[in-house]
Amino acid sequence: FGLTLIFNPVTAHAQGLRPSRFHLVPASDPIAACLPNAAATVTVFPREDVHGVDTLDLHAEGLRPNTTFAVFLTEMPVPPFGAVQYIGDFTTNAAGRGHVRVDAIIDEAFAFNNITGIRTDLNHIVFWFADPADDEDCLPGSAPAHFDGDGQSGVAAMSSKNFLPNAPLP
Repeated sequence: FGLTLIFNPVTAHAQGLRPSRFHLVPASDPIAACLPNAAATVTVFPREDVHGVDTLDLHAEGLRPNTTFAVFLTEMPVPPFGAVQYIGDFTTNAAGRGHVRVDAIIDEAFAFNNITGIRTDLNHIVFWFADPADDEDCLPGSAPAHFDGDGQSGVAAMSSKNFLPNAPLP
């Protein structure tokens, strides 16, 4: 006798979950003036229920060429940013374009303080210059921030502050 297996792939689209797409804007007026063509588009594919993780695609252009940026999910899109989660890096090419794909829990991302029991949703996206020296053309003499794996970054480059008082992620 024979055995027949039927494989039925389940996708986020088939589950009725549609990708969300939104744009980031320069994180500050000096960055907007320094990088007038800066643009970033984020697409989140809600796949956690099916694949265990969501997928975030970030495409950016109009940035400094050959520059690395550190990407975070954040509580707030503006200083002091609140709780954050470092999710990846990307490096622009010679034309100032860059891309990163991150497989992680995105739509339900949160930070939890085990001592206080407080849960904080991470519903914004911000990316920083990964090296403090790389923002000097835009903000000369700016103090290093701490948004990178080595604890030293430049200023925030792009953020989802255009969604305030709301947020782009659920």
